[in-house]
Amino acid sequence: MVTKQDLTQDWLPRYTGMPLEEFGDYVLLTNFRSYVQKFAKKFGCTVYGADRPMQAATNDDGLTIVNFGIGSPNAATVMDLLTAYHPKAVLFLGKCGGLKRSTEIGNFILPIGAVRGEGTSDDYLPHMVPALPSFKLHKFVSEKLVERNLDYRTGVIYTTNRRVWEHDEEFKLRLREYTPIAIDMEVATIFVVGHKNEIARGALLLVSDLPMTHEGIKTQESDAQVSHDWSDVHLEIGIESLTEIEEKGEKIKHFRY
Repeated sequence: MVTKQDLTQDWLPRYTGMPLEEFGDYVLLTNFRSYVQKFAKKFGCTVYGADRPMQAATNDDGLTIVNFGIGSPNAATVMDLLTAYHPKAVLFLGKCGGLKRSTEIGNFILPIGAVRGEGTSDDYLPHMVPALPSFKLHKFVSEKLVERNLDYRTGVIYTTNRRVWEHDEEFKLRLREYTPIAIDMEVATIFVVGHKNEIARGALLLVSDLPMTHEGIKTQESDAQVSHDWSDVHLEIGIESLTEIEEKGEKIKHFRY
């Protein structure tokens, strides 16, 4: 019988082009090919998967970065594929839309939880199970932010499968009722599938737009400006956090609810 382990060990290299033995104990996940390219340039390592759905690279310290694409189905896929070898921790570096007046473009957000509005996570655990990160991982990431004197927010993220919703006033009304600090397309899925698969997980989000206001809706030009101003430090915080956590941080353990 073909087991889940058999499939993931075959499919992780299939999706990324990177041999299984090259994956590291700590993994940065991202939606951006440019983050993988910057990572590879910084460490002089090979980028795999130029012709595959996902791109990946691993440095000499055993830190891996994977661009899995956009959306909750892709997020679930990569979190399943990582069970091929069960990394010690996974940190998602993504963007989000700020929904509160206290959030501004360029702010960083460490989600304390996520509303499961995307539906994908329902295939993994009952809807009443909360989508939560691994606290010890977020504690260490927060220390890296403080060391850089960077202001950041915490709060609940709303994760949706909808990409174009800014015109939908009923949807925006529901968002206000749920009171999340920001909206994205992957966080809840990563948290729930990570919990299901017993992988320590977290997310560091960059506020890229303010979609509840007309002038704050993301455009190609505005997104490019956010990336220019903030993507380097976003990636650096992720690299520092997962590089140093085993040496300086507390051991991350997975606990069932």
